[in-house]
Amino acid sequence: MARYIGPVCRQCRREGTKLFLKGERCHSEKCAIEKRNFIPGQHGKDRKPKIVGYGLQLREKQKVRRIYGVLERQFRNAYEKAAAAKGITGENLLSALERRLDSVIYRMGFGTSRAQARQIVRHGHINVNGRKCDIPSAVVKPNDVVSVREASKKNPTILAARDATAHAPAPNWIDVDREGLTGRITALPQRSDLVQIQMNEQLIVELYSK
Repeated sequence: MARYIGPVCRQCRREGTKLFLKGERCHSEKCAIEKRNFIPGQHGKDRKPKIVGYGLQLREKQKVRRIYGVLERQFRNAYEKAAAAKGITGENLLSALERRLDSVIYRMGFGTSRAQARQIVRHGHINVNGRKCDIPSAVVKPNDVVSVREASKKNPTILAARDATAHAPAPNWIDVDREGLTGRITALPQRSDLVQIQMNEQLIVELYSK
């Protein structure tokens, strides 16, 4: 199986930073980074590799891939579309990843993690512009309306996620009605909106430009 199905906290430890892959656990003292902030493995505590050049570029690409939960081919396709579009390639790439439907549901607070949001989309709980959409990789555009389907508005998983994320404000580019379980994309996400995790998209552009 291509998709990673192991402990996701190991991915955070491998990258040395919180990737917020496990919902509310990442905001608690149970977070693996708080307890064991070293590389996974038998000799992880003793490994202090010096990463330069290609290694830095690769680690940055892997970090962003893991944040958004996409496979290598999906990521490469997103990069090629970003490179072909007008504007700055790195910012185009992050904008496209942010506008994936699973990421939008997560940003709206209807999933505590992107993995949970992906499952909610896959199970057919989401409408885009009034039509059912169960494709997590679907990319939304400005003025699109994303909502929980009427039959799913009492779904306990979605309601629990909404309540658990009540402290987290929605990004500036989404107008969210948390009570109505709906939201409208008001603009394209800007680089300044992506402040939760430190990332250097220019290293990814350099990696794929070789």
